[in-house]
Amino acid sequence: MYSSPCTILAIESSCDDTSAAIIKDGIMLSNIVATQEIHRKYGGVVPELASRAHQQNIVPVVLAALENANIVKNDLKAVAYTQGPGLLGSLLVGCSFAKSLSLALSIPLIAVDHMQAHVLAHFIEDPKPVFPFLCLTVSGGHTQIVLVESALRMKVIGRTIDDAVGEAFDKSAKMLNLPYPGGPLVDKLAQTGNPLAYKFSKTQVEGLNFSFSGIKTSILYFLKANIAIDPDFIQKNLADICASIQSALINMLVEKLIKAVDQTGIKQVAIAGGVSANSGLRTRMQSLAFEKGLEVFIPKLEYCTDNAGMIAMAAHFKFQEGIFEDLNSGPNPRLNSFV
Repeated sequence: MYSSPCTILAIESSCDDTSAAIIKDGIMLSNIVATQEIHRKYGGVVPELASRAHQQNIVPVVLAALENANIVKNDLKAVAYTQGPGLLGSLLVGCSFAKSLSLALSIPLIAVDHMQAHVLAHFIEDPKPVFPFLCLTVSGGHTQIVLVESALRMKVIGRTIDDAVGEAFDKSAKMLNLPYPGGPLVDKLAQTGNPLAYKFSKTQVEGLNFSFSGIKTSILYFLKANIAIDPDFIQKNLADICASIQSALINMLVEKLIKAVDQTGIKQVAIAGGVSANSGLRTRMQSLAFEKGLEVFIPKLEYCTDNAGMIAMAAHFKFQEGIFEDLNSGPNPRLNSFV
């Protein structure tokens, strides 16, 4: 195990956010994120445009991270990057930059699993969970219940068998003619709506796994049926529809999480990933602490969506164990480091 002081530059470029962070001995010194606005007019992330934007953003973002942390390149002891999962073109930009810097400064290279990093974002600031704990990781591409045994040992005990909950939020928003990204807009509109106004059917899945394809179909048929009666149905009832959709999706998540608590006996639970920024889910998790006697951990909003701070924290743990990457390694869009 490495015990010497370590200052690490971390780079995140898995999708459409270019981010760089500096961590020193486990303390976050800076965390810079450049969001790509170009995708809004296309209604979703365009991979080629994302990779081009990363190339434009990565140098300014890294320089800003160094400046905000008040350090220079020669202070770095390692450089980390997101190896996957993610978009290949986007991952290549971050990986290539990190490799070049590692070679130029003769410092170790650290490859990080994006989803493990989401979980480890909980160790950036207090309060921090104690191992073992359960983490519900929810994003546009993943929905998992993770048994976190240590910083570098995690096991998925429940996962979606089809779509992710974040994708269900975004597809529902698209059905409601809301602009991209739709998930946050559903959340905003839901805050003034009645979550009990409408009911949607869902696919029943045994065990701790999830399925969101059924509820998306239910929402589609519900909207078609009501629009046939009143073409202005969505516009007249938008807040109630959003609140009902959000409530249904959150209930599906919480139902399985409670089941995981009952099966494992673990009373510490956390949420992570982009959907953990959803206000309805955050409120529901806080309620669980009182209803079920759980210790609940909810990340700050800046550490929910894609950011290099979480990559830096994961790299910190890897540096301590001396786990470095060969320069011949590359990005892995379908990486899954969970045991």
